Amino acid sequence: MEIIGFTFDVLGKIMIAFTAIMVHYRFAKEHKIDEKVFSEMKREKIIGILGIVFIIIGYLLQLPGKL
Repeated sequence: MEIIGFTFDVLGKIMIAFTAIMVHYRFAKEHKIDEKVFSEMKREKIIGILGIVFIIIGYLLQLPGKL
């Protein structure tokens, strides 16, 4: 049962991170923004994607101990 809770926790974090990244993408696509803001949003997107990768790696590293 612990593995199910752990899995849902990780999936929830990934969904929240993905949603935030998509909001940035849509905002940049639909609104006129200056280069400084666009550059900052691009950096935040990269950091967000890296965060998702870290969550997945952490999940995979902890998974054997939960089984």
